[in-house]
Amino acid sequence: MDKDRQGRLILFTRFPEPGRTKTRLIPALGAQGAAALQRRMSEAIIARMTEFAAGYPVNLEIRYAGGNQEAMEAWFSDDIPCMPQGEGNLGDRLRQAFAQAFVHGDRRVVIIGADCPGLTPAFLAQAFAALSRKDLVLGPAMDGGYYLIGLNRPAPSLFSGIPWGSGNVLTATLNQAKILNLSNHLLEPLADVDRPEDLRHIDCYSDPQ
Repeated sequence: MDKDRQGRLILFTRFPEPGRTKTRLIPALGAQGAAALQRRMSEAIIARMTEFAAGYPVNLEIRYAGGNQEAMEAWFSDDIPCMPQGEGNLGDRLRQAFAQAFVHGDRRVVIIGADCPGLTPAFLAQAFAALSRKDLVLGPAMDGGYYLIGLNRPAPSLFSGIPWGSGNVLTATLNQAKILNLSNHLLEPLADVDRPEDLRHIDCYSDPQ
Protein backbone atom coordinates (compact mmCIF):
# COMPACT_ATOMS: atom_id res chain seq x y z
CA MET A 1 0.00 0.00 0.00
CA ASP A 2 1.09 3.54 -0.71
CA LYS A 3 1.45 4.96 2.81
CA ASP A 4 0.50 8.42 1.59
CA ARG A 5 -2.84 7.01 0.49
CA GLN A 6 -4.69 5.94 3.61
CA GLY A 7 -8.02 5.31 1.95
CA ARG A 8 -9.01 2.38 -0.24
CA LEU A 9 -11.60 2.16 -3.01
CA ILE A 10 -12.57 -1.40 -3.92
CA LEU A 11 -14.63 -2.55 -6.89
CA PHE A 12 -16.63 -5.77 -6.57
CA THR A 13 -17.23 -7.13 -10.07
CA ARG A 14 -17.59 -10.37 -11.98
CA PHE A 15 -15.57 -11.64 -14.92
CA PRO A 16 -17.82 -11.21 -17.99
CA GLU A 17 -18.24 -14.85 -18.98
CA PRO A 18 -21.31 -15.41 -21.19
CA GLY A 19 -24.02 -17.37 -19.43
CA ARG A 20 -22.56 -16.79 -15.98
CA THR A 21 -22.85 -13.04 -15.55
CA LYS A 22 -25.86 -10.72 -15.55
CA THR A 23 -28.06 -13.78 -15.95
CA ARG A 24 -31.27 -11.83 -15.25
CA LEU A 25 -30.53 -9.76 -18.36
CA ILE A 26 -30.07 -12.78 -20.66
CA PRO A 27 -33.78 -12.88 -21.70
CA ALA A 28 -33.41 -9.31 -23.00
CA LEU A 29 -29.82 -9.27 -24.26
CA GLY A 30 -28.77 -12.90 -24.76
CA ALA A 31 -25.82 -14.46 -22.96
CA GLN A 32 -23.22 -12.66 -25.08
CA GLY A 33 -25.00 -9.32 -24.78
CA ALA A 34 -25.36 -9.59 -21.01
CA ALA A 35 -21.66 -10.40 -20.66
CA ALA A 36 -20.74 -7.52 -22.96
CA LEU A 37 -22.78 -5.15 -20.81
CA GLN A 38 -21.05 -6.43 -17.68
CA ARG A 39 -17.68 -5.73 -19.32
CA ARG A 40 -18.77 -2.26 -20.42
CA MET A 41 -20.11 -1.33 -16.98
CA SER A 42 -16.98 -2.56 -15.21
CA GLU A 43 -14.69 -0.68 -17.56
CA ALA A 44 -16.73 2.51 -17.12
CA ILE A 45 -16.53 2.29 -13.33
CA ILE A 46 -12.79 1.56 -13.46
CA ALA A 47 -12.31 4.70 -15.54
CA ARG A 48 -14.20 6.73 -12.96
CA MET A 49 -12.24 5.19 -10.10
CA THR A 50 -8.97 6.03 -11.84
CA GLU A 51 -10.10 9.60 -12.44
CA PHE A 52 -11.08 9.94 -8.78
CA ALA A 53 -7.78 8.50 -7.53
CA ALA A 54 -5.83 11.02 -9.61
CA GLY A 55 -7.06 13.75 -7.30
CA TYR A 56 -7.75 11.93 -4.02
CA PRO A 57 -5.34 9.88 -1.87
CA VAL A 58 -6.80 6.38 -2.22
CA ASN A 59 -5.47 3.02 -3.24
CA LEU A 60 -7.55 1.17 -5.84
CA GLU A 61 -8.38 -2.51 -5.78
CA ILE A 62 -10.53 -4.92 -7.80
CA ARG A 63 -12.13 -7.99 -6.22
CA TYR A 64 -13.64 -10.39 -8.69
CA ALA A 65 -15.91 -13.41 -8.89
CA GLY A 66 -15.69 -15.87 -11.77
CA GLY A 67 -12.76 -16.05 -14.15
CA ASN A 68 -9.27 -16.35 -12.70
CA GLN A 69 -6.28 -14.19 -11.90
CA GLU A 70 -4.75 -14.51 -15.36
CA ALA A 71 -8.00 -13.55 -17.09
CA MET A 72 -8.54 -10.57 -14.81
CA GLU A 73 -5.01 -9.26 -15.25
CA ALA A 74 -5.36 -9.61 -19.02
CA TRP A 75 -8.63 -7.66 -18.89
CA PHE A 76 -7.30 -4.88 -16.66
CA SER A 77 -3.72 -4.60 -17.82
CA ASP A 78 -2.91 -1.56 -15.67
CA ASP A 79 -1.52 -1.61 -12.16
CA ILE A 80 -4.77 -1.94 -10.18
CA PRO A 81 -4.41 -5.06 -8.01
CA CYS A 82 -6.97 -7.81 -8.67
CA MET A 83 -7.87 -10.56 -6.24
CA PRO A 84 -10.73 -13.04 -5.76
CA GLN A 85 -13.67 -11.99 -3.62
CA GLY A 86 -13.45 -15.27 -1.73
CA GLU A 87 -16.08 -17.70 -0.55
CA GLY A 88 -19.44 -17.22 1.12
CA ASN A 89 -22.35 -14.89 0.59
CA LEU A 90 -21.99 -11.22 -0.22
CA GLY A 91 -21.80 -10.32 3.44
CA ASP A 92 -18.96 -12.75 4.02
CA ARG A 93 -17.05 -11.32 1.07
CA LEU A 94 -17.63 -7.70 2.10
CA ARG A 95 -16.57 -8.49 5.66
CA GLN A 96 -13.34 -10.04 4.42
CA ALA A 97 -12.53 -7.14 2.09
CA PHE A 98 -13.04 -4.54 4.80
CA ALA A 99 -11.07 -6.56 7.36
CA GLN A 100 -8.08 -6.93 5.07
CA ALA A 101 -8.09 -3.24 4.15
CA PHE A 102 -8.10 -2.14 7.78
CA VAL A 103 -5.34 -4.62 8.64
CA HIS A 104 -3.27 -3.01 5.87
CA GLY A 105 -3.66 0.37 7.57
CA ASP A 106 -6.40 1.98 5.51
CA ARG A 107 -8.47 4.49 7.49
CA ARG A 108 -11.40 4.96 5.12
CA VAL A 109 -12.58 2.08 2.96
CA VAL A 110 -15.29 2.26 0.31
CA ILE A 111 -16.61 -0.69 -1.70
CA ILE A 112 -18.70 -0.25 -4.84
CA GLY A 113 -20.31 -2.46 -7.45
CA ALA A 114 -20.12 -2.20 -11.23
CA ASP A 115 -23.88 -2.02 -11.77
CA CYS A 116 -24.68 1.63 -11.09
CA PRO A 117 -24.54 3.93 -14.14
CA GLY A 118 -24.97 7.10 -12.10
CA LEU A 119 -21.99 6.50 -9.83
CA THR A 120 -19.52 9.28 -10.68
CA PRO A 121 -16.30 10.56 -9.08
CA ALA A 122 -18.38 13.22 -7.31
CA PHE A 123 -20.27 10.51 -5.41
CA LEU A 124 -16.99 8.85 -4.47
CA ALA A 125 -15.71 12.17 -3.13
CA GLN A 126 -18.87 12.59 -1.07
CA ALA A 127 -18.49 9.08 0.35
CA PHE A 128 -14.91 9.56 1.50
CA ALA A 129 -15.71 13.01 2.90
CA ALA A 130 -18.59 11.56 4.91
CA LEU A 131 -16.25 9.03 6.51
CA SER A 132 -14.35 11.88 8.16
CA ARG A 133 -17.37 12.45 10.42
CA LYS A 134 -19.50 9.29 10.21
CA ASP A 135 -18.68 5.62 10.81
CA LEU A 136 -20.68 4.31 7.86
CA VAL A 137 -21.68 5.67 4.47
CA LEU A 138 -24.21 3.98 2.20
CA GLY A 139 -25.37 4.69 -1.33
CA PRO A 140 -28.97 3.49 -1.51
CA ALA A 141 -29.99 1.64 -4.66
CA MET A 142 -33.54 2.03 -5.90
CA ASP A 143 -34.10 -1.72 -5.65
CA GLY A 144 -33.66 -1.69 -1.86
CA GLY A 145 -29.99 -2.58 -1.77
CA TYR A 146 -26.97 -0.31 -1.94
CA TYR A 147 -24.46 0.56 -4.64
CA LEU A 148 -21.77 1.78 -2.23
CA ILE A 149 -20.75 1.05 1.33
CA GLY A 150 -17.93 2.65 3.28
CA LEU A 151 -16.54 2.34 6.80
CA ASN A 152 -13.88 4.17 8.79
CA ARG A 153 -13.36 1.33 11.27
CA PRO A 154 -13.93 -2.41 11.38
CA ALA A 155 -17.54 -3.51 11.94
CA PRO A 156 -17.72 -7.22 11.05
CA SER A 157 -21.13 -7.70 12.68
CA LEU A 158 -22.66 -5.16 10.28
CA PHE A 159 -22.96 -7.91 7.67
CA SER A 160 -24.70 -10.47 9.88
CA GLY A 161 -28.36 -11.32 9.44
CA ILE A 162 -28.82 -9.36 6.21
CA PRO A 163 -31.28 -10.82 3.65
CA TRP A 164 -28.91 -10.61 0.68
CA GLY A 165 -30.60 -10.51 -2.71
CA SER A 166 -33.82 -9.10 -1.32
CA GLY A 167 -35.30 -5.61 -1.42
CA ASN A 168 -34.61 -5.18 2.30
CA VAL A 169 -30.81 -5.10 2.29
CA LEU A 170 -30.51 -1.37 2.94
CA THR A 171 -33.13 -1.32 5.69
CA ALA A 172 -31.61 -4.34 7.42
CA THR A 173 -28.13 -2.83 7.20
CA LEU A 174 -29.32 0.44 8.75
CA ASN A 175 -31.04 -1.50 11.53
CA GLN A 176 -27.84 -3.43 12.18
CA ALA A 177 -25.86 -0.18 12.19
CA LYS A 178 -28.20 1.22 14.83
CA ILE A 179 -27.67 -1.86 17.01
CA LEU A 180 -23.90 -1.41 16.65
CA ASN A 181 -24.07 2.34 17.37
CA LEU A 182 -22.57 3.20 13.99
CA SER A 183 -23.30 6.73 12.85
CA ASN A 184 -24.24 6.84 9.18
CA HIS A 185 -24.58 9.07 6.14
CA LEU A 186 -26.73 8.27 3.11
CA LEU A 187 -25.83 9.38 -0.40
CA GLU A 188 -28.37 10.12 -3.11
CA PRO A 189 -30.31 7.04 -4.26
CA LEU A 190 -29.24 5.70 -7.66
CA ALA A 191 -30.41 2.93 -9.97
CA ASP A 192 -28.65 -0.39 -10.49
CA VAL A 193 -28.85 -2.33 -13.75
CA ASP A 194 -29.87 -5.88 -12.87
CA ARG A 195 -33.12 -6.58 -14.71
CA PRO A 196 -34.43 -5.89 -18.22
CA GLU A 197 -36.50 -2.95 -16.98
CA ASP A 198 -33.29 -1.35 -15.67
CA LEU A 199 -31.70 -1.13 -19.11
CA ARG A 200 -33.06 2.39 -19.60
CA HIS A 201 -30.42 3.56 -17.13
CA ILE A 202 -27.42 2.48 -19.20
CA ASP A 203 -27.55 5.72 -21.20
CA CYS A 204 -26.08 7.31 -18.07
CA TYR A 205 -22.76 5.71 -18.98
CA SER A 206 -20.48 8.13 -20.75
CA ASP A 207 -16.92 9.27 -20.53
CA PRO A 208 -16.04 10.52 -17.03
CA GLN A 209 -16.66 14.23 -16.62
